[in-house]
Amino acid sequence: MAVLARRIAGSRRRMMSDINVVPYIDVMLVLVVILMVSAPFVNPSLVELPSVGKSTRAPDAPLEVIVKADGSLLLRDRSPGSASGGQAVPVELDQLLATVKSRQKSRPDTPVVIAGDKKAHYESVTRVLDALYKGNVRRVGLVVKPSE
Repeated sequence: MAVLARRIAGSRRRMMSDINVVPYIDVMLVLVVILMVSAPFVNPSLVELPSVGKSTRAPDAPLEVIVKADGSLLLRDRSPGSASGGQAVPVELDQLLATVKSRQKSRPDTPVVIAGDKKAHYESVTRVLDALYKGNVRRVGLVVKPSE
């Protein structure tokens, strides 16, 4: 009968489903304080880059493909002793790859840079870039004017 009396009185034990988070918060705050106090004493790792003297090799003179605002193309060879003397000569897109390859025979790693006019259509520049990539021209870049 004692068991029955306890059930009626409501003193039955139930599982507690709450968790006390106050101790966890206290521990986290202590860790934050420790990190804040110790942070100024930690030296950041600095990377010391190696330095080299001036290069003995002159920089490569690139072949420059100029895309004008109307979509026409000009090719300028800035190498010393070039046939065009550094002047830009008109070239068609389907001739561009053959012209670049013929000029790269004497200097195989000559970089090719694309100078697109600000008002040129993006599609014109990407067509030139795509034609050079399809022709396995290895070093291709874009010319930009540095901001002020």
